Amino acid sequence: MKPDRGIGNYVSPLWKTVFIFLLVINPEISTAQRTQQKANTIVWDTQSPFVNTVDVRDKADWKVVPADLLTLELNPSAAVSDPAYYGREYSFKGDVVVENEHLTAVFWSGKGKVIIYSKTDPSKKKIEFVPLQLKGKPASIKHCSILQNIGDEAALEVSFSGGGAQDSFSAIFSFDRTSIIEIKPAENMKGISLLSPIAYGVIPDFIGDDLIYDPEKYPSRTTLHVPSENLFLGLLKGRNDMLVVTWPMGSQRMKLVLDNSEKDRLIESVDFDNDGKSIYLALLDAPGIWHKEQLKPSYLEKDVVINWKRPFPAKWITQLVEAKVKTTFTFKESKETIWRGVTGRYNFPVWFDEGTTFYRLGKKVPPKGYSLVYFVERKGTPASVSTPVDIMKATLGRQACEAILDLPGRKLRTHHRRAGAGVRRAATCGCTEAIQAVFDAGEEVKQKEYVDGAVDDMVYFVRRHVERINEYQDFANNMMKYLNQAGKSDSDLKPFIDNIKAIAQEIPRGYKIQKENMKDLGYAAELSRKTKALTRKKSTQNLPIYKDLSEKWRAMGGSQDSVIGQCHTITRKLFQEAGYGCVNQPGAVKIAREIRRRCRQCLRNPDGYEIWQNY
Repeated sequence: MKPDRGIGNYVSPLWKTVFIFLLVINPEISTAQRTQQKANTIVWDTQSPFVNTVDVRDKADWKVVPADLLTLELNPSAAVSDPAYYGREYSFKGDVVVENEHLTAVFWSGKGKVIIYSKTDPSKKKIEFVPLQLKGKPASIKHCSILQNIGDEAALEVSFSGGGAQDSFSAIFSFDRTSIIEIKPAENMKGISLLSPIAYGVIPDFIGDDLIYDPEKYPSRTTLHVPSENLFLGLLKGRNDMLVVTWPMGSQRMKLVLDNSEKDRLIESVDFDNDGKSIYLALLDAPGIWHKEQLKPSYLEKDVVINWKRPFPAKWITQLVEAKVKTTFTFKESKETIWRGVTGRYNFPVWFDEGTTFYRLGKKVPPKGYSLVYFVERKGTPASVSTPVDIMKATLGRQACEAILDLPGRKLRTHHRRAGAGVRRAATCGCTEAIQAVFDAGEEVKQKEYVDGAVDDMVYFVRRHVERINEYQDFANNMMKYLNQAGKSDSDLKPFIDNIKAIAQEIPRGYKIQKENMKDLGYAAELSRKTKALTRKKSTQNLPIYKDLSEKWRAMGGSQDSVIGQCHTITRKLFQEAGYGCVNQPGAVKIAREIRRRCRQCLRNPDGYEIWQNY
């Protein structure tokens, strides 16, 4: 059987002529049918404006606006031969609707807003757009002009009006076959407002922990000023939708506006003061695309199966409290026991097992508050599913995203001098255990080279630890200098800055407490000399002497491990508190962003003894 190559291969020239004739005499029906068959992005004219309600499911009276190529097909000779056909603008009789496989966007002229519906749930609006200057005011859409309509892509220039001569604002809306919408405001549109029933707002980060804004935690606030970067996630009410917003580097400022509900409070809008650059938004939807799990006391010290299953594979994450700090955990694919800096060894708290979701919480990671489960990045994710990072790459470009995702900064620094050739656990505890086995067997002289190598591994390990500890001390000292200078600019910011300073001071304070136990590189060199000397001559005293040296190695290394873990935890706490502490003061946002930038730089390339997301 020959493959289907289209109607032209099977219809005679005479019937082709009849077919084209039928298209010409009845263009409206044929255009609608053919456009829906061929186009990925369709522009509709509703023929009459919406009045009090919008129903995108009833298209009976709507008309498809012909795409450019289809217009040429319908009357090719006239379009080509008569220049008067060129540049003819389509005049809408009703409201404009743009539709693709993922969404439906309604440009409601009578209300002066753009409403976005998901194709999987067209009964409920998901997002509304209005110019920030017209938010909460009577408004209308005065004009929609088609800039592009080619079946795969569509772009509209839309003019909004508030009635007054000075209340006219325009923006360009661009669509393609994906779920992404680009909004490019004109110079006079100073801001945009995205209205959506957002249960939680998330500012993801790829070095530190995400910021999660819960409206219930701000009962006396109506607006939250947040240190936005380039990506925002809105976890929509109902737990089946996620709003993704991205924007390029610039001077944009973002705030979250809360509703007035006394119970089940929501973020009602995300407002941007923009600088003329585009903002991109996308709606991701799937049953249970995010989840909230209330952590009950009964969850303590037992495996708990929760009533949620991931809708697709991805890097699913959640935040739990560890070492008194909100800590990001990536769900593992099976139950594991782990060892983490500061907290020590325990059962990893979250994992999947053949589609079932498990929690195991204990004293080190207690069942406190609730756990939000969501995803930002891919991990075995089907090609048909987009992630927030996919949206960011598509809208901001891979080059811009390299700095945001910072893959080099997420790589662990090594404390292995010889990589895989040395002792597997290249730390003072691991190396002393390996050397102990040699002395227990009475083979320290015979295996002198092995012992020397393991001792050199320990010295390298200690040196790397000292370098990392010094990085944290320099970071804390420079942070204090910055905060002292920033505090001089605005006395109203003093409470915010004082809180950050109090956290930053914990880093040098913890260092001073452990300084005597940590020793220094000179002390490590002396331990090295004494340990190696035991392998030069066989003696019955070698084993007891080594055991004493081993305890000193361990005490030094253990103290360093503890200080590094504490410094890391404090820096992450600083990173978070800067983001949460600025919500009440617009003037603090700029300082918060700088604090977080410095924290992020310090947190790059963590040591294995620090708490990090990909543990």
